[in-house]
Amino acid sequence: MQIEKFNYDNKIVRNFIIATMIFGVVGMLVGLLAAVQLYYPAANLGLQYTTFGRIRPLHTNAIIFAFVGNAIFAGVYYSLQRLCKSRMYSDLLSQVHFWGWQLIILCAAITLPLGFTSSKEYAELEWPIDILIALVWVVFGINMIMTIVKRREKQMYVAIWFYIATFVTVAILHIVNSIELPVSATKSYMVYAGVQDALVQWWYGHNAVAFFLTTPFLGLMYYFLPKAAGRPVYSYKLSILHFWSLIFIYIWAGPHHLLYSSLPDWAQSLGVAFSIMLIAPSWGGMINGLLTLRGAWDKVRDEPILKMFAVGVTAYGMATFEGPMLSLKNVNAIAHFTDWIVGHVHVGALGWNGLLTFAMIYYMIPKIYNTTIFSKKLMNVHFWLATLGIVFYAIPMYWSGFTQGLMWKEFTAEGTLQYPEFLKITIQILPLHVLRSFGGLLYLSGFLVLIYNIIKTIGKGSLVADEPDEAPAIEKTKLFVPGEFWHAVLEKKPITFTLLAILMILIGGAVEMLPTFLIKSNIPTIASVKPYTPLELQGRDIYIREGCNSCHTQWVRPFRSETERYQGEYSKAGEFVYDHPFLWGSKRTGPDLHRLGGKYPDSWHYNHMIDPRTMSPGSIMPRYPWLAEQAIDVNSTTPKMKAMQTLGVPYTDDEIVSGNADLKKQADKISAGLQKDGFKISSDKELVALIAYLQRLGIDIKKQNTVSR
Repeated sequence: MQIEKFNYDNKIVRNFIIATMIFGVVGMLVGLLAAVQLYYPAANLGLQYTTFGRIRPLHTNAIIFAFVGNAIFAGVYYSLQRLCKSRMYSDLLSQVHFWGWQLIILCAAITLPLGFTSSKEYAELEWPIDILIALVWVVFGINMIMTIVKRREKQMYVAIWFYIATFVTVAILHIVNSIELPVSATKSYMVYAGVQDALVQWWYGHNAVAFFLTTPFLGLMYYFLPKAAGRPVYSYKLSILHFWSLIFIYIWAGPHHLLYSSLPDWAQSLGVAFSIMLIAPSWGGMINGLLTLRGAWDKVRDEPILKMFAVGVTAYGMATFEGPMLSLKNVNAIAHFTDWIVGHVHVGALGWNGLLTFAMIYYMIPKIYNTTIFSKKLMNVHFWLATLGIVFYAIPMYWSGFTQGLMWKEFTAEGTLQYPEFLKITIQILPLHVLRSFGGLLYLSGFLVLIYNIIKTIGKGSLVADEPDEAPAIEKTKLFVPGEFWHAVLEKKPITFTLLAILMILIGGAVEMLPTFLIKSNIPTIASVKPYTPLELQGRDIYIREGCNSCHTQWVRPFRSETERYQGEYSKAGEFVYDHPFLWGSKRTGPDLHRLGGKYPDSWHYNHMIDPRTMSPGSIMPRYPWLAEQAIDVNSTTPKMKAMQTLGVPYTDDEIVSGNADLKKQADKISAGLQKDGFKISSDKELVALIAYLQRLGIDIKKQNTVSR
């Protein structure tokens, strides 16, 4: 038997760990600032680039793709080499992957505060960066798959299954959800509109959580938890059942984000059904992880790494039980759009992703630096700060969510809304947001303890950049054994395994999306719904740029409490046919806006944007004075209208030619009305366009209690 010698590349692992720590601090600081802004508006800093609407997507992208993303790559590069008994296929591809990913993060950090955004949740980056993401992701995939192909271990261990599923599914999700028509280097429109765009987005959004925040971490759990515990995985057969059922079922669950929406009922029902089924494979993974620690509980008590793994896996179990429960329609009716969802998401992010990341860093750094951890006491301090941070974060958000959901729906004995003013409910929950930010501060403090501990650990060790190892080459003639278990055979065929995984994740997406796109009756049209005027189109893009959809929804659900509160019909599918992208939103920090048109005069909107507290005392909304100073980019009107025409919006060629003339005519009318009310603003300002858009919302169908425009 020929023994081959080789080296593991620990330098790439070290680089991704350092990036994880740097961007973890950045992402958490931005998140803490955003949390404070939700009860202290001055924390918006009075700057155009630091408002909640602009930094909220910066926070989510920094945490998901910079902090968690770099942690995934660090763990994959460390474990994959050892599981395959092989160095990564190409050091060059490893470096291209690392620096390409950091370039993507830098581009996000620049463009999102500047307002260059597609508005799609967890996919806000504009089209040039989307292309870069796809290219860098493919580089990672090639490097990973080729490493598996040239491995020296016959079997692909369970962790590798999850790595493969992560690569192929994220690639498909990202490409399908990012099909955009560019208008300029910094602006594009989604090719999908309205209901179809919403379905594609939440097929992506839910499964970005599934296949970027879940499956890779399950793979990492299957490697690092047994290693740290010194015990084998509890059940090989359970891992097989867990893997295949999870990747097949997960992909169907996206529509549970769109319950009581304009999405066809059959698609909503499919989302609910598969969400409930998802409990079984999710808990299969949790049980397999926790029972791996069976017999090692004394060690768990003494080892902070194992405590982090145990609490992290438990948080995964809690979040994956709560998710299906939130998909039940009666629960969703109360929870959706509330802080309850924020609490749910952060139990997973802080508990599952965060604690597993911390445990992996504590495990890997001493190994690749050939030393021991600087201070186990500091690890314990970090564990308790992180755990208490999660508690102080999650409990106030659950409490706040219950409060919001119930107060929104409460009626008096006379049949009127008990709390008709949305702002009163917002003010009621502000103390809970203070507690939430305290929890975030505790969590961040714990992470700073980790950074100090790791720096001191690195200082007393030396990086083993090329760690030597040896293993026998695979003997090609003995790959297959007669009568061998079918899955053991599959584990020797990485390409076949990959193709089967692709098939499993394509079925659900195809069944849900193809009928919605191909059967016209699924999206009934409304004759009175017309395209946006050129001024309204510009105003809509300003609304998107400022991130208004982070706090406001445009989706009135078919509940009496909502049609009463928002004074109009519930939202219909046909109202959104010209919306590229859709703007239904996922959180009501402020009231829904879909029936806002005509509710207030233009002067109210002017005052509200310049200083919200003049019209709504106690409001936590930022000020937007720059909108009254910055001019509308009229040079973009024609390209925008042409792009919309290409996407099927029925603008005629004559309307496009006269676009700016029509824009000026409508803007002059709004400006004249404002000046009549005592507000001096020229018709070329962005605030005029935004007012035009806000006054258009929801007026294409029957409206009630409106003010003359």
